[in-house]
Amino acid sequence: MKIAFIGGGNMARAIIGGLVAKGAAKSTDITVIEPDASARLRLLAEFGVRAYEAPGPELAGTEAVILAVKPQNMREAVEKAASAVGDALFISIAAGIRLADLARWLGGRARLVRAMPNTPALVHAGITGLYAPEGVGQADRTAAETLLAAVGATLWFDKEGDLDAVTAVSGSGPAYVFYAIEALEQAARELGLAEGASRSLALWTFVGATKLAIERGEDPATLRAQVTSKGGTTEAAVRVLEASGVKGHFATAVKAACERSRELGDELGKA
Repeated sequence: MKIAFIGGGNMARAIIGGLVAKGAAKSTDITVIEPDASARLRLLAEFGVRAYEAPGPELAGTEAVILAVKPQNMREAVEKAASAVGDALFISIAAGIRLADLARWLGGRARLVRAMPNTPALVHAGITGLYAPEGVGQADRTAAETLLAAVGATLWFDKEGDLDAVTAVSGSGPAYVFYAIEALEQAARELGLAEGASRSLALWTFVGATKLAIERGEDPATLRAQVTSKGGTTEAAVRVLEASGVKGHFATAVKAACERSRELGDELGKA
């Protein structure tokens, strides 16, 4: 499959690296349009892909185009690329850009998929939410899933509006995890532990707990109960968290992120 990336930033690089490493695509079949000269040189050095400053004849014959530019730059980028690309599948990984607006900017094209990956994709441990309108065929859906699976797990959603929630949960989610790691590390230091030990304990506790939850497949509440002995240290800590309403505040924060995603969709669609 001949693949083009509009934008050669970190997420594009991660997907390219995953595709090449897994043998899902040859570097010679990948074209990147990236205005920044240093970014183009880096792509050439790392992967040996074809990289150009602007769309042109080199995009002819492209079968799938991954739109990896900033949301505020999307309209200008796709309008420039549309005239150079034939009948290709377009996959947007830009937060907030709705497919109706993307189709309008692309002159009415219908082979569109919207994807919401998250930053752990940079280490090929991400998860991507995917949505496609009913008119998009199974071959295009499979192609989109294959491309995004290069950087982690994938999940399909039936409604485009669900991707606002995906953005709030997994798209913004790494920041919540880092916030919790910060808090645990800070608590460790306040208890007198050295900085290096505090960070290692916090990081590996999250890594191990997540791995355990994935491999056991049990409800997180069940796993938490297994660690929480009656009258023990964990129960004392959880009691404080519950009394402070941490879980409720967390849900409120995620809902705020979801609402902001909807607002951004409205704002970006006015372009």
